[in-house]
Amino acid sequence: MDKLVIMGGKRLCGEVTVSGAKNAAVAVIPATLLVEGPCRIENVPNIKDVHVILDILKYLGAKIKHINEYTIEINCTDIKSCNPPYELTSKMRASYYLIGALLGRFNRANVPPPGGCNFGSRPIDMHIKGFEALGANISIDKGIIEAEAEKLVAAPVFLDVVSVGATINIMLAAVRAQGTTVIENAAKEPHVVDVANFLNAMGANIRGAGTDVIKIKGVEKLAGGTYSIIPDQIEAGTFMIAAAATKGDVLVKNVIPKHLESLTAKLTEMSVNVEEYDDSIRVFCNKPIMKANVKTMPYPGFPTDLQPQIVTLLSVAEGTSIVTESIWDNRFQYVDELKRFGAQISVDGKVAVIEGVKRLSGAPVKATDLRAGASMIIAGLMAEGITEIYELCHIDRGYENMEEKLRKLGAQIVRKSDDGTPQKIGEVV
Repeated sequence: MDKLVIMGGKRLCGEVTVSGAKNAAVAVIPATLLVEGPCRIENVPNIKDVHVILDILKYLGAKIKHINEYTIEINCTDIKSCNPPYELTSKMRASYYLIGALLGRFNRANVPPPGGCNFGSRPIDMHIKGFEALGANISIDKGIIEAEAEKLVAAPVFLDVVSVGATINIMLAAVRAQGTTVIENAAKEPHVVDVANFLNAMGANIRGAGTDVIKIKGVEKLAGGTYSIIPDQIEAGTFMIAAAATKGDVLVKNVIPKHLESLTAKLTEMSVNVEEYDDSIRVFCNKPIMKANVKTMPYPGFPTDLQPQIVTLLSVAEGTSIVTESIWDNRFQYVDELKRFGAQISVDGKVAVIEGVKRLSGAPVKATDLRAGASMIIAGLMAEGITEIYELCHIDRGYENMEEKLRKLGAQIVRKSDDGTPQKIGEVV
C-alpha cells in the first residue's frame, strides 16, 4: 500500500502556486457536452477526478487533445451516446453533472449513480426536482438514473435547500431549453459562477450567477471557444492553514482573495497574520494559535471543504473551540484519525468540541476522504516525529502534486510505494 511519510516540525516558508479549481473543472468539462464545436480549456488541474471525467467523455465519443499540461481541447460535436459507464461514474461525485449536460443536449440521459467521498447521505432530489420542472421524466431502473424529455421548456425552480450541485445541474439542463428558467435560492459558490461564465463564453445567456437568483434564457446552440478555470480556493485555503499550523511564512499565489474572505477572517481571529494582494495572499504566524468557533455555511460562509483542515489547526489552539458542520451529516469521520496524533476532540452529531493541546505526535493514519486527507497532511507537518498516511487515492483526486509543492516550501515529505521505494516527484499512483 502506498503512503506519504512526513517528518514533522518543519516550518513552511516560500511561495506556492495554486492550481485550477477542482470543483470548477469537474463541472466545466461535462458542460462541454452542450457545445457543438471545440472548447479549449486552460488552467485545468492535473488530478484524478479530471482524468476520470475526461475518460468518460472519451467513452461517449468526445475528441480530446492535450495542448499542454494544463490546457485541453474538447470537441463533443459528434457525440451520440448518452450512457456513461458505471466503472467510471462510480469514481467521482461530480459525474452527476452528466445528467444535466446530456439532458440539455440530447433530451435524454442514462447515468449510473455517482461515487466520490463518503461522508454521509448526499441525495440528488433537488437536481431531480429541477429536471422535472423543465419537463423531464426521471426514473431509476436497476440503479441507473434515466432522464428523458420530448423537449425541455423553461420553468421557475425554487431550491428548498441551497445546493451547489443542483444549481449547476439545473443550469446545464436549462441552457438550451425553450424560454427563460429562473433558479431561486441558488448556490453562490465561485465555481457556480465559473460554470456560468464558461457557458456564456460558449454562447449561453445566463445572468445572476453569484446571487441567489439565476436566470437562464435558452439558446438554440452553443459554439466553441476558449476559457480559463478559476484558481482553486480550497487548495489555497489548505496551504494557508498549513502555513499557520507550522508557524511558517508562505505566499500563496494565483488566488482570488475575495473567495477566501471567510477563512482570512477566521485565521486573523486566531492570531494568524494574513496579508492580501491582488492575486496572492501571504500567511505567517509568530504567535500562539487562539481558539475560535467555526460554522460551515454555503458561500460566502466558511466552506465545508476547509472544515477538516481548520479543525486540525484548532487542535493545537489555546482553549476550547467549537466547530459546527451545517452542510453534511457525517463529515467528522476523520476525527478518529486525528485523535491518533493526540488531538482531544469530541463529536456529537454535527458539532465538534476541540480542547487544544500543546503539540501533536506523529502517527500512522489514513485519508478517509479528500479533504480529510489534506487535514492528515497538515497534522503530520506540525506533529513531532514521523507520520505515515495511507489511502492516498482520496488526496490524489483533488490535489495536484501536493507533496512536491510542500517539499518546495521546506516540508520533509515523500511518497513511498509498496516496496518502500520513493516515487518520482509529482508521480501519481
